[in-house]
Amino acid sequence: MQAIELEQLTRASAQAILAQLPDRIRMAYVERATRLNYPIEAVLEMALAGYLDDESIGFVDCKPMRGK
Repeated sequence: MQAIELEQLTRASAQAILAQLPDRIRMAYVERATRLNYPIEAVLEMALAGYLDDESIGFVDCKPMRGK
């Protein structure tokens, strides 16, 4: 059986990353995820991608209440 490569963080992976961060940084990620109503793994992915790629989706692109 061939292993499937994941292209997104799992919730467990996101929690493992968050556990290694200082409290104030971890809380900032959690607060941002709550405010955007996005899963924490998506928020971590956007933060990392935004740092690595200027053209990636970032927080300014998030409009969770748009269309409601």
